[in-house]
Amino acid sequence: MASLHYIASGEGAPALVFVHGFGCSHTDWQAQVAYFSPRFAAVAVDLPGHGATPAPGDDNSIERCAADLAALLRALALPPAVLAGHSLGCRVVLEAAQLAPQHVAGIVLVDGSQFAPAAAQAFQDRFAAGEYKPLVRGLFEQMFTSRSDSATVAAAVERALMLSEDVGQALLLSLVRYDVERLVSVLQRTTKPLLVLQTTFVNEMRQRATLRPGQTTPYLDLIRATVPAARIEVLCDVGHFPQLDAPADTNHVLERFLAGLA
Repeated sequence: MASLHYIASGEGAPALVFVHGFGCSHTDWQAQVAYFSPRFAAVAVDLPGHGATPAPGDDNSIERCAADLAALLRALALPPAVLAGHSLGCRVVLEAAQLAPQHVAGIVLVDGSQFAPAAAQAFQDRFAAGEYKPLVRGLFEQMFTSRSDSATVAAAVERALMLSEDVGQALLLSLVRYDVERLVSVLQRTTKPLLVLQTTFVNEMRQRATLRPGQTTPYLDLIRATVPAARIEVLCDVGHFPQLDAPADTNHVLERFLAGLA
C-alpha cells in the first residue's frame, strides 16, 4: 500500500479530508485548509502519481487510490472525517467511505460526473493516435471560465501535463470503468450524509459548460434517484474548480453542511 503525501493542520471534529482530481494536487485545497483549520482538523492529500506521492507502478486505479486513502484515515487516527473529493476525487472518497466507514462522518462531491461507456473507446483512440497531451490540455482548458485567474489556469494545465502519461492514461480509463461498473451501486450503498456541490456539466457537444439557475443534469438526477437524502448545492457561472474560482462560496457551502452534521 502506497503512503500518501499529505498536509495537515488544526484540530477539532469532524476532521476534513480533501482529495483532488485528475492531474491535480493537494494545493487545490489551500483556501479550504486555511479557512477550516482554525476550528477543525484539516488534511489534504496527494493521490498516487500526483504531487509528492509516487506512482504505485502496478495499479493506477480509482480503487487503489481509495484503498490508500482508507489506509491513511486509519493511520492518522483522526476524528470521523468529512471526505471532500473533487472530480476524479469524488469516486475516490465514495469508494474510501465503503472501505473505512467507521472513519467517515460525511461525504462531499465537488463537481462530479458520470462518464458514458463510449468514453473509454474515445480515450483509447486518442491515446493510440499519440494525442494524450492534447487531450489533457483540451480537457483542462474547458474547466475554467473567462473570469478565472489566468495564472491559476496556466498552472493547472501545466501541472496536469506533467502527470506521467502511463499514470494518466490508466486513471482516465479506470475512471470511465468505475463510472460504468461501480458508481451507481456505491451510491446506492452510501449511508453517510452526502453533499453534492455542482458547478458544471458536459453538454451534448462534449463541452464543459457552467450551470444555470434551476438547471439539472443527468448526473444530478442520478444522485437524487440513488441518494434521496443528499443535499445538492449549485454555484452558477463558476468553472470546474469552485475551490479555486470561488473559494469563499465553496467554504460557505461546506460550512453549512458541517453545521447540519452538528
